[in-house]
Amino acid sequence: MASAALDGQLGARLLNSSLAGRDGGMPRYDVTALNQSIANLLERGFAPRFLLDATVSRPQLKKGHLWLSLVDQQSSINAVIWASQIAKLSYLPQDGDGVVVVGKLNFWANRANLSVQVLDVRPSLSSVLRQFEQVKERLEPEGLFEPSRKRPLPAAARGVALLTSVPSSALADMLRTAAERWPGTRLLVVPIPVQGQVEQRICQALEATWRRAGAEGIEAIVLARGGGSREDLAVFDSEALARLLARSPLPVVTGLGHEDDITIADLVADYRAATPTAAIVALLPDRRAALASLKQDRQQLARLVSLRLGAERHQLRQLRERLLAVHPGLLLAARRRDLQQAQRLLQALSPQQLLERGFTLVRNGQGQLVRSVTQLQPGEMLEVQLADGRAETELRHIYPTMSSPG
Repeated sequence: MASAALDGQLGARLLNSSLAGRDGGMPRYDVTALNQSIANLLERGFAPRFLLDATVSRPQLKKGHLWLSLVDQQSSINAVIWASQIAKLSYLPQDGDGVVVVGKLNFWANRANLSVQVLDVRPSLSSVLRQFEQVKERLEPEGLFEPSRKRPLPAAARGVALLTSVPSSALADMLRTAAERWPGTRLLVVPIPVQGQVEQRICQALEATWRRAGAEGIEAIVLARGGGSREDLAVFDSEALARLLARSPLPVVTGLGHEDDITIADLVADYRAATPTAAIVALLPDRRAALASLKQDRQQLARLVSLRLGAERHQLRQLRERLLAVHPGLLLAARRRDLQQAQRLLQALSPQQLLERGFTLVRNGQGQLVRSVTQLQPGEMLEVQLADGRAETELRHIYPTMSSPG
């Protein structure tokens, strides 16, 4: 046995001597040193943080940590989300979800094990669009997107509830726009989270707003979120939120993301605005335009009143003329003139006028007016009426004219 040990030691010295002669200056490691060198190399040479596009495979929760594989069409790598990080995330991926990961490399030197430590994770655009299409296919046959079920917006709402994140640029823009357009409308700001798996909290805020609507004078609801990626709007593709919006007792206006972003909530809402600011513009009238319209209406009303007053004045003049025409004094004067004229006519035609001119009236003994000599007999007593009296005379002779008969 001693001989065998001696032979082993001798062999090792011979091997070391042989390698020393042929290594050409190569570094020499033990396993621990090698793994530590790899760790140092990765730490110095690789980005401390990076974005990774991948699909989640086989996520498993163990001792509070989420272990998963991140894969694409050809490769895979292990990943982990520590329990302390899980509590900070608004979204936890499921098996098959497309994701965008914010991560860094973890290399455990004692086992030479490489994995991705997930610092943040969001659904990828493909995953978001897939969810959008799936929810749309379920809800569309139920008629939730039909234009016929959408209600008109109030012309000038007394109160509007703004459901959005607080503070945010979207809220600031809406408040400023509302103050500029229609400051008389009361705004109720309802803070909500707008990203991640927060649809339950949004639904709760929405139902709470309904309960307050009567007391607060709320006549419409704005559901808004400022700009961001389409992935950030995934919460508004929630089926539960869509069904709740469809049951809203108040008209709902959505202003989510950018003009090109369309979510399930937009399809269900009574009115879809391109941005939060556009939602306020659609819901509140413009006071400058309203003032201009009122000014125009006032001018039109003044013209109509002027025309009406002119017509009434003309009619009053006509009525006054008609009243004057039938005034008793005027009627009496006209009647007096008529009587005077008739009197003058009677006087002109009166026999007395003829008598004044020298004519006489002759009556026979029976008092009959004599118009012809044929009515007379010689020796008859006649009465002759003159202008200033009467006289009696005896007829002695009758001398008919040539034109008299007999």
